[in-house]
Amino acid sequence: MISGRQYQLTKQVGEYLVACELARRGLLVATFSGNVPDFDLIATDGRGHSLPVQIKTATAGSWHFNIARFVDITLDGKRQIIGGKKPLIVQNLIYVFVIAATQYGGDEFFILAESTLQDLLTEQYRQYLDTHDFRRPKNHRSTHAGFKSSLIQAYKDDWGTITTHVLPDSSQEHHSTHNK
Repeated sequence: MISGRQYQLTKQVGEYLVACELARRGLLVATFSGNVPDFDLIATDGRGHSLPVQIKTATAGSWHFNIARFVDITLDGKRQIIGGKKPLIVQNLIYVFVIAATQYGGDEFFILAESTLQDLLTEQYRQYLDTHDFRRPKNHRSTHAGFKSSLIQAYKDDWGTITTHVLPDSSQEHHSTHNK
């Protein structure tokens, strides 16, 4: 179990790694150090176009969510029934999942829209419940949804998810020292 201090350091490392990567791509970045509930930074181009970014950092390549954030879950006895998607709280929110490596240069980044994450997690949760007759094995009320980087592998280093929204009509070659 990691300490509270180690958790905060890991979180901070992820936020600053993402801020640096975005700055390399020509974006100004404002970080909020956990002071905003639904996003960690804002990326902005020189014309004022901006995008909120939520960063989730892990050292082992797995992350955890409450699936009830993304989809309605009701109980039918001890069975969970997956309902419709919930409306997303922050418009155009982008998630960056970071695997913070112990060695410099070994960090991994996975970038995707919150709506895409909602779809991926909902489908994975549905498949998980299906294998258990829609009953959670230990706690039928639990809505915990964990996933590994393999679920989001297709989004590895997809910085265009951010830059095409913030820099829609700019050539990105002159903004970047590190292209995909």
